[in-house]
Amino acid sequence: MVELVWLIPMLPLLGFLILLITGHLLGEPRAGWVATAFAGASFIATLIVLVGLLGKDSHAGGRSYEFVLFEWLPAGSLKVEAGFLLDPLSITMALFVTGVGALIHLYSIGYMHGDEKYSKFFLYLNLFLFSMLMLVFGNNLVVTFLGWEGVGACSYFLISFWHRRESAATAGKKAFVTNRVGDWGFMIATFAIWSALGTVTYTEIANSPAMSAATGTAVSLLLFVAAAGKSAQLPLYVWLPDAMEGPTPVSAMVHAATMVTSGVYLLVRMNNVLTDDALLVIAVIGATTALFAALCAVAQHDIKRVLAYSTVSQLGYMFLAIGSGAYVAAIFHVITHAFFKALLFLGSGSVIHGMHDEQDMRKMGALRIAMPITGATFIIGWLAIAGVPPFAGFWSKDEILLAAWEQKNIGPLLWVVGLVTALLTAYYMSRQVILVFFGDQRWDDDVHPHESSWTMTTPLCVLAVAAAAGGAINLPLVKDWLVLEHFLEPIFHHPHHFSSGTATKIALAVISVAAGLIGISIAVLSWMKRRIPTDRLEPEFLENAMYVDSSYARVVGGPGTTGFQKTADFDRRIVDGGVNGLARAVMKLGQLIQPTQSGYMRNYAVGVALGALAILVVLAWGLL
Repeated sequence: MVELVWLIPMLPLLGFLILLITGHLLGEPRAGWVATAFAGASFIATLIVLVGLLGKDSHAGGRSYEFVLFEWLPAGSLKVEAGFLLDPLSITMALFVTGVGALIHLYSIGYMHGDEKYSKFFLYLNLFLFSMLMLVFGNNLVVTFLGWEGVGACSYFLISFWHRRESAATAGKKAFVTNRVGDWGFMIATFAIWSALGTVTYTEIANSPAMSAATGTAVSLLLFVAAAGKSAQLPLYVWLPDAMEGPTPVSAMVHAATMVTSGVYLLVRMNNVLTDDALLVIAVIGATTALFAALCAVAQHDIKRVLAYSTVSQLGYMFLAIGSGAYVAAIFHVITHAFFKALLFLGSGSVIHGMHDEQDMRKMGALRIAMPITGATFIIGWLAIAGVPPFAGFWSKDEILLAAWEQKNIGPLLWVVGLVTALLTAYYMSRQVILVFFGDQRWDDDVHPHESSWTMTTPLCVLAVAAAAGGAINLPLVKDWLVLEHFLEPIFHHPHHFSSGTATKIALAVISVAAGLIGISIAVLSWMKRRIPTDRLEPEFLENAMYVDSSYARVVGGPGTTGFQKTADFDRRIVDGGVNGLARAVMKLGQLIQPTQSGYMRNYAVGVALGALAILVVLAWGLL
């Protein structure tokens, strides 16, 4: 069954091709059902391959398989194959990518009802899913880069899907341009790895001798640049909050199931080349990003923008785990985050749909009555991300905080930053739930909120169950319950093992839960009980995301534009001028000697005679 791995990405590709040819004929809702069917079939294929993989011996690489389709790029000593790598990491990623992706497809059938580009939307979704699966299953850096660029292109198509809105068109371009910085890091790292090791294939990289300290650190940091672009870390996070301009299912696909997890996956896949110095940098930037984005989220009023900054913050947690060497904890949080963040985004989409496209939380309130299913499932997602036990987010976040505590360099400081971020997360998510689902009705009388269709509420219910119980895949209470850890550990060069005693683990968990409860309490006292002035909790500084985005715009629009223009002028005058000048010189030389090429034999005979005479004169002069 493991040999069916090629079927997992090929099914969404087949769906894309069918919609490309017949989508305009299928129309609504058949195009949506076709795309959903292929996404669901990909999930079923993933389950079948997983069963086959679990039947193999977990020791001595018994659960790692390479399937080479053909030699793709033979270029001298560089041999790049088009192939798939099936191992515990790739199949784990594929499970939630296809599972959550299929639910998002189903949800979109109802959400995109009436859109004039209905079939095109699903065409892009299938292509997005295919690209992410190629990224995950590629057996070398070049195939991964193919998927990497694929999800980047699809994010542009989908974020700017409603391109007649200037904000959506700008957001798509912003995502595309920002991610080119990360792509630069990916490419230079790939070139450096091939130069140092002579291969770009993952299994060969893992079995190669270690690179020098300087080369290894440079490669590690370049890979982190790539990851920071795709997974929205400081200073390249600015595209992700604006990605909400696309249809809400796109936000769920980008933020939960596909693109933003790419950077985390890349670093975990390349764990064997990451150096200690680079890991420290990754941990610090991850923790800083988590805190920064959480602070920005506390003052947002758009229901989706709160969740967008929340995604940036949770991604910071994942990089904190990677920087602490806890790769299993990072993947664990990727999985639980996919559950509760997809649930929250799709829940926000249901609210927007029921509120007739209203996204300002200040114009909502008391929606739990009008939208009971959306309200109940959204609350489960809130409890999960707020770190309330026993919901999924508590278990994965607690592992990351423990890993940060044990970090050998500045562990306690990183733990404090992570703890404060957890408190802020519980606060801003509680604020959102109160503003949207509780309190007084604040919408206009002509707005009549209503529950969404079954195609939208069914994915909400399934994701709510996953967000509530998803932590069961890696419970730290008993060693035998660490299912995910035991499954993934064989692929890591240096598996991470927690060294803290039971008392320390329990104490840190209690403090973490207490921080979450404090955050929830502050939100209740301020937004429900009105005992704390709320205007002080929403400073303009945070509402404008500390003016980082606007500062970028001023630099790019001012000195940046001037610098770009001067660079272009230098290229035109100096670089192009040199090339064109050489070409003009060659042309003039040709014009000068052109008369000698008359085409008349007698002229050539005279020339030969004159040349022979000149040679005789030179020889005679030499004899004298």
